[in-house]
Amino acid sequence: MSIDLQTAVKALRTDTTTVTLRPRYEGNNINTWIGFKHVNYLVEEAVLEHFRAAGLPSRLLFEEYGLGLEITEIDTRILNAFHLDDVAVATITPSGDGLAFKLVVAKEGGTGKDVTSKVKVTLRRETYVSPEDTVPAELAPFAVDRIGGTGTGPAAGDDVLAGLTEGRNAYGWKWRIPYPYCHNNERLQMSGYLRLMEEVVDRFLADRGISIKTLLDERRWIPVVPRSGIVQLDEAWMEEDLYIVYTVEEIFKDVTYTSRMDTYVVRDGELVRTATGTITHGYAVFHDRRDWSLVNFDERVLAALRGRPA
Repeated sequence: MSIDLQTAVKALRTDTTTVTLRPRYEGNNINTWIGFKHVNYLVEEAVLEHFRAAGLPSRLLFEEYGLGLEITEIDTRILNAFHLDDVAVATITPSGDGLAFKLVVAKEGGTGKDVTSKVKVTLRRETYVSPEDTVPAELAPFAVDRIGGTGTGPAAGDDVLAGLTEGRNAYGWKWRIPYPYCHNNERLQMSGYLRLMEEVVDRFLADRGISIKTLLDERRWIPVVPRSGIVQLDEAWMEEDLYIVYTVEEIFKDVTYTSRMDTYVVRDGELVRTATGTITHGYAVFHDRRDWSLVNFDERVLAALRGRPA
C-alpha cells in the first residue's frame, strides 16, 4: 500500500477529526443508561477513527510497519449521561507533543459538551511475529520497544495481596490475564484495564456488604461515574497473574468518593506495577424508567466505604 507518510503524520498531529458514533448495547446495564466503560469505548473508537482519517489505520500500522497502536493514557469526564440510541458526535484534536489528543463528545442535536477526554497513544514495535525493524523514519519518533518497563519494584512477599493491602482501606484481587482482554498477540490492552476497573468496583462493593444488586433491590440506587482515568506504566502479558488493588482515597461531602486502582505482576521476584488509575463514584436513585437524581451517602454506605462497622 502506497502512502505519503510525511503527509499522514502531519494530518495525524495537526488535523481535527469529527466522527459520529453510537454507544454499544452491551454498555446498557441499568435501565437505558450507558456505563463509564462504554463511554470510554466511544473515546477509543473516536481516536481510532482519527488515525484512519489521517491515513494511518491500526491495521496498516501493524501489518506494514510492525507497530501496535496502544492507548496508554485515558482521562475522561462524563458531564451528562449517555443512553441507548443516543448519537455521539466526537471531535478529536491533537494536543501537545507526541501522540496526545483532546476529545469533546456531544449528543447529536444538543449544545455544549457531554464528555471530555484526554488520550495518549504509543506506537509499540511488534516483534512477536517478525523481529525485524520495519518502522519508517517518519514514524520512528513515536515508536517504542516496550511500554514503560524502566522502573524496578520491591521484592514480592509470600502473600502478595496481603502485602499490598495491609494497613490500607483497600481490596485486593488476583486474576489470570486471559486471551480476550489482550491484543497484538500478547498484551493486556486499555479496554481490558477498563473492564478490570469496572469489575474490581463490583467486587469491592460486594465485599463491603453493599453490592450493586443489594442497593438496586433495596433502594433503587445505582452507581454513577463522573470521572475515570488509567495510565499504563508497564506491560502486562497474557496468562500472567495480575494483582489488582482497589483503594478508597477520598470521600467528598458524602456525595462522591474517589478510589485508585493499581495493578501489579511479579517478575523475577519483584513487584512490577503495570497500571494505575482513578475512578470517582456517586449514587443516584432512579424514579422511573427515564429519570434519576443524585443522593447523599447514608451511614451504612459511608461505613462500608471507610471499612468500618455501620
